[in-house]
Amino acid sequence: MQATARAALRSVVGPGHYRESDGELVPYSRDATPLFHARPDAVVFPADTAEVAAVLDIATRHTIPVIPRGAGSNLCAATVASQGGIVLVLTRLNQILEVAPAELLARVQPGVTSAALATAAQRENLLWAPDPGSRTVATIGGTIATNAGGLRGLKYGVTRDYVLGLEAVLPTGEIIRTGGRLHKDVAGYDLTRLLTGSEGTLAVITEATLALRPAPTTSGTGVAYFPDLAAAGNAVTAIIAAGILPATLEFLDAPCIQAVENFAHLRLRTDAGALLLFGDDGEPDAVARVLARMSDICTAHRALDVTTAAEVAQAEALLAARRCALPALSRLGDLTILEDATVPRPRIAEMVERIGTIAARHHVTVATFGHAGDGNLHPTCIVKSRDDTDGIARAERAFADIFAAAIDLGGTITGEHGVGAAKLPYLAAQLGTQQLGLMRRLKTAFDPAGILNPGKLGS
Repeated sequence: MQATARAALRSVVGPGHYRESDGELVPYSRDATPLFHARPDAVVFPADTAEVAAVLDIATRHTIPVIPRGAGSNLCAATVASQGGIVLVLTRLNQILEVAPAELLARVQPGVTSAALATAAQRENLLWAPDPGSRTVATIGGTIATNAGGLRGLKYGVTRDYVLGLEAVLPTGEIIRTGGRLHKDVAGYDLTRLLTGSEGTLAVITEATLALRPAPTTSGTGVAYFPDLAAAGNAVTAIIAAGILPATLEFLDAPCIQAVENFAHLRLRTDAGALLLFGDDGEPDAVARVLARMSDICTAHRALDVTTAAEVAQAEALLAARRCALPALSRLGDLTILEDATVPRPRIAEMVERIGTIAARHHVTVATFGHAGDGNLHPTCIVKSRDDTDGIARAERAFADIFAAAIDLGGTITGEHGVGAAKLPYLAAQLGTQQLGLMRRLKTAFDPAGILNPGKLGS
């Protein structure tokens, strides 16, 4: 990167918010995705939209790649500077600008965490529904950029269902506003939806107007243990077929149950082949009825044991079992590769069986957990040592087969993590060359110089 560009960047954000030494760049050479890292040329921390626009203007004039970044908690290498350039960290833009109960909305800057927004909404008896597993650190900007899902996705949808409007900066430094405060607005192309899930390849989000919901009066949680995942999958299909749309419907396979119990000591039943976590929220009587119906359905579909939490502390412990699946599995080896593939709900059991066959064929250890209600599975491969190059190669081949299996079953290579650099090799197999070509033309319209997050999403 030219000295003139470095000086210009330093003058925009100030010397205290500019990094370029080797030691300062190392933390920003990777995100939460294993096996991906690349050294940027500089890291900048803008304070507001105007500084973001100035940085992008400099980058466009000097043809320098820019990689927008929040907390770096994504799992698809979406914020790795694979072609060098500037990592644009938006965590200083961290203000909740407004919570408007009368309009059921909030306005926030991109550096606000999902948990902070949920807490602010709760104070007004409102609900910020998106619930990614990394919610305590995941920023709203990153959540929107990857269209994150979470544990409540079946009943409440994913992030895109709550984005009403955006302020965003184009690579040229132009500032645009899409959408607004209205829940009904069909004027023009839906650029808000286009930017949501675009992984920082089209524009940099600097403010978001987000829909909130009235907070449910109460919630309830239960757990059912099954002899195998096929039985749990059949119970999930029966629950949805019965017209029940629960707030929570999550599963763990046997290796996950054992790992979570060893990690968190929650008194889980470790002789089971699968655990199904189910729950709902709403009015107390309605929640009690739904929990009872789900319990009966699980029992009718070969559940070994079904219990419902009698109090809030027990419910939180059950939810903790699902949330800590990844850190629990991470203790089993030096390298934990977590992926997400999604299939139509009735084909969960078939997909899980295929994952097991693939793991055996490639001689790798794969544990699977995920969102049973919407078919989103998280097969997780454990490699004992980072120095085991053969083991890593076998894991990568196994995941290639897993993604192919998901597509074959009418599913997708990613349900919520995004594409980034990690899933890019598999994107054409799902979308086809014509759709990829259209995406590239859209990319050129937004970013003619090709500076924003190059090498991601087919660009």
